[in-house]
Amino acid sequence: MRQARGTSKIEPHQSSRSIERRRLLRKNVSLGLMYSGVSGEDVLIGDGTIVNLSESGLCLRGDIPVQVGMELTLFLYLSDGDEPLFILESTVVWSVGSLFGVVFNDLSLSDGERLRSFLHTQIVGQA
Repeated sequence: MRQARGTSKIEPHQSSRSIERRRLLRKNVSLGLMYSGVSGEDVLIGDGTIVNLSESGLCLRGDIPVQVGMELTLFLYLSDGDEPLFILESTVVWSVGSLFGVVFNDLSLSDGERLRSFLHTQIVGQA
């Protein structure tokens, strides 16, 4: 299939609508995380790798499938040497196979500042 000149291919997990909703820069990373949630009567606990990260959400590749709308608790293993960053409330906004995106619903001021600081050092480190 040919692609028209000047257009970009949208990945399966992206739509022009989801791209437009993003207001914050996403940083490509490769960091570990653990996630947990409830599906019916089952408690899910999975491990994954963060693909990209922003102040408001992330994309990850996980070992346990999730569904759109599922609420997750996240433990992000940032490379800053501190304890994992704990995000109590996040929601799955899209899912394709083992790849899915979540938005952070509730992030404490201190955790938000830690995440901003981490992202800033990652961006500055690339320059």
